Amino acid sequence: MEEDKRISYFCLGLGIGVAVGILFAPKSGEETRQLLRSKADESKDFLKQKSVELKDSAVELADKSKLALQRQKEQLAAAVDAGRQAYKESITTDAADEAGA
Repeated sequence: MEEDKRISYFCLGLGIGVAVGILFAPKSGEETRQLLRSKADESKDFLKQKSVELKDSAVELADKSKLALQRQKEQLAAAVDAGRQAYKESITTDAADEAGA
């Protein structure tokens, strides 16, 4: 969410900067258009880079989540097995006590 705000603010700042630059630019129309094209290309490259970084972060987060889920499954399975074993031991102990009594 915060990443979206940064990109929005970047684009807003870029637009304002371009507008102010055009108003006060001492350059010719062709030079100004060329400058605008280069800045637009820079912005496009920046956004592509950020989208790749965001995708990589999402993939990394998904991988970490999968590992955490797998660990939780293993711990739950171990707890269930321990509970079954304790139950079996309890029944065996109770049966032995009743037979001895």
